Amino acid sequence: MHVVVFGGFADSLVNFRGPLLRSMVKQGHTVTAVAPAAPPAVLAKLAAMGVAYRDVSLSRTGLNPLSDVKTFLSLINLFREIKPDVALSYTIKPVIYGSLAARLAGVPAIYSMITGLGYAFSSGEKQGKWVARVAKHLYRLALGRNQRVFFQNPDDRDFFVRAKMLAGTEQAVLINGSGVDLQHFRYVPVTENALSFLLIARLLKDKGIPEYVDAARLVKLRYPMVQLRLLGPLDSNPNAISSAQISEWQAEGAIIYLGEATDVRPALNDCSIYVLPSYAEGMPRTVLEAMATGRAVITTDVPGCRETVVNGVNGVLVPVRDASALAQAMLNFIENPEMIGRMGKAGRSLAEEKYDVHKVNAVILGAMKL
Repeated sequence: MHVVVFGGFADSLVNFRGPLLRSMVKQGHTVTAVAPAAPPAVLAKLAAMGVAYRDVSLSRTGLNPLSDVKTFLSLINLFREIKPDVALSYTIKPVIYGSLAARLAGVPAIYSMITGLGYAFSSGEKQGKWVARVAKHLYRLALGRNQRVFFQNPDDRDFFVRAKMLAGTEQAVLINGSGVDLQHFRYVPVTENALSFLLIARLLKDKGIPEYVDAARLVKLRYPMVQLRLLGPLDSNPNAISSAQISEWQAEGAIIYLGEATDVRPALNDCSIYVLPSYAEGMPRTVLEAMATGRAVITTDVPGCRETVVNGVNGVLVPVRDASALAQAMLNFIENPEMIGRMGKAGRSLAEEKYDVHKVNAVILGAMKL
């Protein structure tokens, strides 16, 4: 079969969907990846997998209706030209516009993957509420003819069901996130270096970065030598954190900003505990990578995040938007360092049991009859 996989960020085709694309090719399918503005490194990696690439203009976070209409029309033309048998889209705009365009272009089998609710449903601001109303309506239109819709946690699935954004509950398929490549992210024992914490995320407020910084201030009052590191790119999202704000936090000495990286393994290998105080996720890929590496995890008791941690076994769950509780969890690790290695090993075992990317992809391919 000819399968199209459409994402809103070209790098994610390799970083998040690479193993899935390789599995499709291995099964003998023709695969075309679609995204906006793939850089040369991504094009080279896709070509090495045997995956074709087609570019489409898409503003991932913009709210310009004319731009989105242009994207939608170009997708219809693209699908009519290449005539795929199957279309799989992920992230909000590709899911909505990709599903609708595939239907109008006569693509026989259409699938979507919900990788989190995102800004549209997590923002309490007036604009965010308006976006949420529009997004619900568009999701209903888009998902009505999907054969299956993949969800990475039960809370998101139940939200879509309650809001009647699916044609029926039989459409929903629950998967264990995007999975993690256990050969790529190998177990690495925590070093004897100075204890450190790490957060990897796009620089967005709803990743819990402000709470991470507030917790860092509290931790450093008692343990000034402990390092709290932050790794991740700037973003154009409406709730993005500015480079000026990051510089202020660094100058204050609260955090160490590591910039962005195409390979996060060195940063994970060099940290003691991984932290993600996110407000909500589909299922956080960075937590799965940290677990595979053998790192204890502190994350929030919210959809997506809570599925990754058995509280007290491979990490600690803390209340969302609670810097004091986050700081206390960090202090507990500092003052009870024997927890670090024990929970890290438990995290690796859990990753092997539930989150192996090949097991996750087998569920996806089976549901798609591929």
